Amino acid sequence: MAKLGTAIVESILLHYGHAEFLSRLSDPFWFQALGSVMGMDWHSSGITTSVIGALKRGLNPRASELGLYVCGGRGKQSRKTPDELRSLADQQGLDGEKLVRTSRLTAKIDNNCIADGFQIYLHSFIVAANGEWAVVQQGMNDETGFARRYHWHSATVRDFLQQPHTGIVGEPLGEIMNLVDTQAQPAQDALLTIAHDSPDITIGQIRHLKMPRHHDVRAENVDLKRLGAVLAVAYDRDLRSFADLLLVENLGPRTLQTLAMVAEVVHGTPVRFSDPARYSFALGGKDGHPFPVPLKTYDEAIDVLRRSLDASKVDGKEKAEGFRRLNQFVDVVEKRMQPDVDLPGLVEHELAISSSLGGRTVADDRRRQHRRSGSVQMSLF
Repeated sequence: MAKLGTAIVESILLHYGHAEFLSRLSDPFWFQALGSVMGMDWHSSGITTSVIGALKRGLNPRASELGLYVCGGRGKQSRKTPDELRSLADQQGLDGEKLVRTSRLTAKIDNNCIADGFQIYLHSFIVAANGEWAVVQQGMNDETGFARRYHWHSATVRDFLQQPHTGIVGEPLGEIMNLVDTQAQPAQDALLTIAHDSPDITIGQIRHLKMPRHHDVRAENVDLKRLGAVLAVAYDRDLRSFADLLLVENLGPRTLQTLAMVAEVVHGTPVRFSDPARYSFALGGKDGHPFPVPLKTYDEAIDVLRRSLDASKVDGKEKAEGFRRLNQFVDVVEKRMQPDVDLPGLVEHELAISSSLGGRTVADDRRRQHRRSGSVQMSLF
């Protein structure tokens, strides 16, 4: 195969030149035909390894004469590609580091940016004396045993992130995610935004939120120390006085409990939101879990927020900064005091004061609606 392949390549070079040969090599159908004519089964994934191996053995000893170099190969040979390219660049006066970067970039794109279930195990980089190049890579899907081949040609690459391939060929295995497709620009922009963000922000965004099937809030769903800090600030007389000072408000403990959690939602770091159930203790839940929504507290919390926002428009943001200071204060209380909380006792307390705070759920609305409907029906008969 080495002898025949070399003769075929030499003939193409003679008649059409290096650019044409690299162009053909980057055509997956032509490559398959070359493998077939060299004696490989036409549908065998082994064609890629055999053709590249044969061309490397046949062409490289005559590289200086033919002006063509085959670098890389399968497995361990692929990892030698950077050194082979640097050596070639020294001989031909090419930019070796640029070639190495291109080699690595094509490998990373095919392995990481095309999420098709194939892992690259063969990487070959064919270079002409003038620096023009072609890349042929192959990946394997371990589950199916199928192979997929990826072809590149420098003459057709305008942008490595915009449809850079001359061809990708293999058995179709469903939809794939291709981040170098022409329609993938929004996804690329989003990835760049993530890369420029603080790691804390990124980690906070990629965590998976798993919600349990049960509706009631249980101790395992809540960071009790964090919740305990909020309650300490709301109900401990000294802490509450200081929190009121931060907000420049004279608030009842229940409203302060709510506003402390609101402040955290506004100003807290992403890591603070690993237990979203905790925030249901700010204003309850519409289904009554962990307790009915306290409408009076709800209204008072809105009033405080609204006043602070309106005041900040007139006097600058100092008024609104109170919520940032409140969040920082609760954080300090949590770290220094490490308070805990009796969750069943807290729920029992909230249920006990619910009626005084205008506690309400959607079930109450349904009962009201049912009573209204019933009275209308009675009047009709």
